[in-house]
Amino acid sequence: MATLFVSDLHLDPARPDVTRLFGAFLDGEARAADALYILGDLFEAWVGDDDPSETGTYVAQKLRALADAGVPVHFQRGNRDFLVGPAYAARASLRILPDPAVIVLDGAPVLLSHGDLLCTGDEAYQAFRAQTRDPDWQARFLAQPLQARLAFATQARAASSARQGELAQAGTMEAITDVAPAAVEDWFVRYGVDTLIHGHTHRPAIHALSVAGRPCRRIVLGDWYTQGSVLSVHAGGCDLRTLAHSPPHAVA
Repeated sequence: MATLFVSDLHLDPARPDVTRLFGAFLDGEARAADALYILGDLFEAWVGDDDPSETGTYVAQKLRALADAGVPVHFQRGNRDFLVGPAYAARASLRILPDPAVIVLDGAPVLLSHGDLLCTGDEAYQAFRAQTRDPDWQARFLAQPLQARLAFATQARAASSARQGELAQAGTMEAITDVAPAAVEDWFVRYGVDTLIHGHTHRPAIHALSVAGRPCRRIVLGDWYTQGSVLSVHAGGCDLRTLAHSPPHAVA
């Protein structure tokens, strides 16, 4: 038995193969898990629980079937799906977690996060994040017609892609969009954990660190539209692997 972690699936009608891969994962490997944790960006965009998209309906059915089979499904909101609300959570049998959140695995505390909060060098994004997490902003946004919200999401994605292109051209992409080491160390100390699991950066790896004189590890989940990244934590340790291509990268 293992506890499974995924993030950054970015499910979208334009990428049906990724949605099918996730559905097969839920019907297959996930059925034998102790629990499944989805650490944000399940969807490419989510503009409200009234979105009637076939992708959202399909995923809700698959997640509910997994939960009905006895596998609890926990979810943290990401920067693309921060508007997933109680109505969709009920449809999909999702247990929504705060970000960050501490859970216990094999008797030890583990810190979970989508990961965008750790990218403190990206000041423009952090300002946007603070604005869009404000309850008043969300209430005003959700009061708009669905088509207006969908148009906003399209514009926001285009602006994000354009900005990433500018950062890449300037050679500052990695420094600005990756996590800040000082923020990571602060969380290890503040939450008293030795393991942090997050996504968002699309840079899958298992990093060994020393924080305040003790060994720690930061496990970064990859995305699904290029690789299908899954972390499996079990009694013998953990492995971070890609469903589509490569063999596991294991660590004790």
